Amino acid sequence: MAQYSQPQTQPSRSYETVGLGEWVGTFLLQCIPIVGFVLLLVWAFGSGAKPSKQNYARAMLILALAGVVLSIFFMVAFGALFASLVNELSYI
Repeated sequence: MAQYSQPQTQPSRSYETVGLGEWVGTFLLQCIPIVGFVLLLVWAFGSGAKPSKQNYARAMLILALAGVVLSIFFMVAFGALFASLVNELSYI
């Protein structure tokens, strides 16, 4: 009886997992102000990062952008409110 062997394949890049130590290192590097932002850009748009880390970096950049937009909106809104209050008090 003939023996058939399965061809050996390398695991594809999409199935590579990020280990616990690598995630801890990722979070610690993100705590460094400018370095963390640059690393997010490299992980999000570079070709060397694992897919899960690449998706994480893209999500964090989207959340950071949303935070900046909301911060600007609230600064303008509360600035206008403060200006109108100061204007009201100047008539008294």
